[in-house]
Amino acid sequence: MIEVSGLYKSFDKFKALNGVNMHVEKGNIYGLVGPNGAGKSTLIRHLTGVYRADAGEILIDGQPVYENRAIKEKIVCIPDELFYFLQADTLEMKRFYKGIYKNFDEKLFERMKDYFPTIDVKRSIRRLSKGMQKQVAFWLAICCKPEVLILDEPVDGLDPVMRRQVWSILMSEVAEREMTVLVSSHNLRELEDVCDHVGIMHKGQIMIERSLSDLQGNISKIQVACASGVPKLPEQFDVIHMSNTGRVYTLIVKGDPKEAENYLLAEKPAVVDVLPLTLEEIFIYEMGGADYEIKDILF
Repeated sequence: MIEVSGLYKSFDKFKALNGVNMHVEKGNIYGLVGPNGAGKSTLIRHLTGVYRADAGEILIDGQPVYENRAIKEKIVCIPDELFYFLQADTLEMKRFYKGIYKNFDEKLFERMKDYFPTIDVKRSIRRLSKGMQKQVAFWLAICCKPEVLILDEPVDGLDPVMRRQVWSILMSEVAEREMTVLVSSHNLRELEDVCDHVGIMHKGQIMIERSLSDLQGNISKIQVACASGVPKLPEQFDVIHMSNTGRVYTLIVKGDPKEAENYLLAEKPAVVDVLPLTLEEIFIYEMGGADYEIKDILF
């Protein structure tokens, strides 16, 4: 559905995108994560056709995005910083969206009022709270019935109940219409609950792109206590972090968790425990390996 190949973008002498390659399948929820300044927002502006690339290719549904009206009609983006016309209320913005998106569903708009009961549709949106403004953005976006929904920090400013409500609506749309969703967020705990695939971005590149299950199945936290001291693993395993409290060592290991456990059991340890890592932990250790500014993290 979304194919990005060899994408480059520079601003003066600053290289914001440095050969980005990304693939998002139709009907998937793709989590785009990375540290501040990694290039996520710049990539999103290319995906929505705002920026022209210096080099490379962006295809959505097999067609280039830039200055392609037919493809842009299939895309809705909710940016981190929302924009509404001065003094416009929700009903006026609905009419504006309806004039742009031919698939805008007015009946769906009426049905979804129950999901956003605190929104006064006749009140200027700019006078609403930040969280309410974001609710309006979701309401309008879903009613456009996009094939691709791109979200930048989507639930920032929403209370816990509304966050769950929004994710429930999005996942329902993905299941019913095979809508493709790309989410850029620093809230890795929530992405872990909803994403099919994850791309970790750093210094203008996608350094890792895998399904969430593959990503979590290839790296693990192993706690082990051996009479012989420091536990050893064959070279096929990459120990990216090691710490200890007394005789108990905690290893962060890349490689098959079951195989690593079997090797350690051969050392006849007093205890060995293999634990899956959360997406947040994976991100921290991957960024640590990429020379990100992580000095000391305790687990």
